[in-house]
Amino acid sequence: MYYNDHPPPHFHVTYGEFRAQMAIETLAIIEGELPRRVINLTMEWAALHRDELRADWELARNGLPLEKIVPLD
Repeated sequence: MYYNDHPPPHFHVTYGEFRAQMAIETLAIIEGELPRRVINLTMEWAALHRDELRADWELARNGLPLEKIVPLD
């Protein structure tokens, strides 16, 4: 996430040369592209951490430090 980022609430995904933005609420890619396997893994992770992603979005919008979110095992 980036401070002062644009709505809708989303997070950024980087995988090698691939970049995408995924909506927190729907987990849809709103910009960019990723390999199918990366999309599936990212969706699994985000579904597990949706509340934390929402909280970090609000922190970012208020210019506060973000909380770390654990990676997928």
